[in-house]
Amino acid sequence: MKERILEQIAALKDASVEELQKQHKELFGGQEATSDNKVYLIRRIAYRLQELEYGGLSEKAQKRLNELIALHDPVNNKAMRPEISMETDARKKNVGRDRRLPIPGSVIVKEYRGKHIEAKVLENGFEYNGKIYKTLTAIAEEVTGAHWNGYLFFNL
Repeated sequence: MKERILEQIAALKDASVEELQKQHKELFGGQEATSDNKVYLIRRIAYRLQELEYGGLSEKAQKRLNELIALHDPVNNKAMRPEISMETDARKKNVGRDRRLPIPGSVIVKEYRGKHIEAKVLENGFEYNGKIYKTLTAIAEEVTGAHWNGYLFFNL
C-alpha cells in the first residue's frame, strides 16, 4: 500500500495543471481547485491521498491544534479580531481596520533591493524608522520613491 501512494505522489510531478485540477476535483468531492499553481496542487493532492490512505488527524489532535492556534498565532487568530455580524449596527459603520492587516504590535518585514524593511503595525497606522505613517502605501513610497500599493508592496 505504501508503495502505491508513493507512486501516485511521484506521478503528480509529471501531470499537467489541468490533470491536477481534475484529480483535485475528484479527491475533494467535486470542489474546484482554488489555484492553478502546480506546486500548490501537487501538495494538496499528495496530502489528500495520504489522508485517505492513512487517515487524517485524530479529533483530539485537531482540537489541540485549534487550541494552540488560538493561543499562539496572533496574525491569523480570528478570536483577536472582532467579527461584524449582520444583525448589528456595527456593520453599517466603517470599522476602519482592514482584515488583511495583522493585529497591532506585529511587525511586517520586507527585503527591497538589499534593504531590510520593518514596519510595525499600530492600532491606527504604522511605524517605520521611528516615524508614524497612516498607510502602508506611504511607507512603500518612502522606501521606493514611487507610488506603490502598500498591500502589494508588503505582500499582504
